[in-house]
Amino acid sequence: MKVLKRLLLIINLLAIFIVVSALSYVSAVSENISNSVFRLHVIANSDSDEDQHLKYIVRDNLINYMNTLTQNITSKDAAIKIAKEHQDEFYKIAKKTIEENGYDYDVKIDIGNSYFPTKYYGDISLPAGYYDALKVEIGNASGQNWWCVMFPPLCFVDMSTGIVPDESKQKIKENLPEEEYALVSDTSQENINFKFKLIELLSFL
Repeated sequence: MKVLKRLLLIINLLAIFIVVSALSYVSAVSENISNSVFRLHVIANSDSDEDQHLKYIVRDNLINYMNTLTQNITSKDAAIKIAKEHQDEFYKIAKKTIEENGYDYDVKIDIGNSYFPTKYYGDISLPAGYYDALKVEIGNASGQNWWCVMFPPLCFVDMSTGIVPDESKQKIKENLPEEEYALVSDTSQENINFKFKLIELLSFL
């Protein structure tokens, strides 16, 4: 009986150790990835074809502007700093684009921390979690959203190929610990789904 109790105690302690270790791993991985990424999040007024098309025009103009500001940026903090310094310009560009396309929607620009579900961008993937982002809400902001990574720069990836250029991957690699980079650049969909589901599940415990 004593042996059985000791065995159960050891099993319980081992289970606690595994859970604590997993939670520590998830916390570290999520924090490292989140701390290295600055995202762009554009939300359309509605899901109508017209509003979705407008969303992409606004997106393109904002990306073009951001690209002129961040050509030599080497860190996420620097990218956020520049975005905040030019937040009014982002608003003006978005508003002007909306008006030039015949709409009178207002637009809200916010730089903050938001929850994102798991996302796949070409052959780079990001787990669910909280990320700093430049959020652009058009009109009622009740339509489908579009997102990309402003730093490291993934906004100009040709999605028809599904491949992130080596230059962009190198910048991601330079800004992520080796283990986290291996995770987000894993090309095995089955491995990615399992690892990201594990991270997503444990992050809520």
